[in-house]
Amino acid sequence: MSKIKLDLHPVFNRGALIDAELERVMDEAEQKRIKTVEIIPGKGSGQLKKRVLKFLERKDIKARYHRIDKDASNHGRIFVYFRF
Repeated sequence: MSKIKLDLHPVFNRGALIDAELERVMDEAEQKRIKTVEIIPGKGSGQLKKRVLKFLERKDIKARYHRIDKDASNHGRIFVYFRF
């Protein structure tokens, strides 16, 4: 099973770029029919993870994926699962 990994460390403090990268990875997963996207907001203060989760909760975005999972063993990772 293939997956896409998006590491947000390089853009952690650039708001518009964070959303653009999240949109891009969602589009890529849909186009290539990849079932899993791993998003790495990192551990830090938790603000970036909150931003990612808020993005994923948007009604227009939520309609695009099946479910999300927060990694229980590493709170710096979020998995987004698609159903094709």
